[in-house]
Amino acid sequence: MEQTEVIVAYGNQLIQSTHRTTFEITKERSLTKRGDCIVAVNSNKAVLDLSKEFKEAARKPEAEIVITIEVGKEREIVRAMGDPGLSFTHPTDLVVRKSSYVCSRTLAVKANKAAKDLSRRLVEELRNPRQKVQISLTVRTVNQEQ
Repeated sequence: MEQTEVIVAYGNQLIQSTHRTTFEITKERSLTKRGDCIVAVNSNKAVLDLSKEFKEAARKPEAEIVITIEVGKEREIVRAMGDPGLSFTHPTDLVVRKSSYVCSRTLAVKANKAAKDLSRRLVEELRNPRQKVQISLTVRTVNQEQ
């Protein structure tokens, strides 16, 4: 079983992408230097806006979530896991975590990459405020009966 969501967001000149354990996409239009995990702003979706089907699939045990970030000619793939505790209730943010911590902002846990692990070529593209960023989220579950 597979569900896909596509998010459109934009770059920002203050993107640092240096956080060691998370990365975030936000609907907020602005960014401060404290936002070292943020990789895209002004997104058209937060976790709250994801489809019911996507959320249900992501809450299944063993759900794998593949996040593909495309900007300019650069592309990055991050692999993470879903979790039965995901609430998907935050109105502005999507956060991907290397840890197992879950809160209202969490999209996925146990990710193989955080902001600091993203390609520096990709990050350079993300620093352009006019640059459109496409983020594809695909959740895969092995067994529909889970």
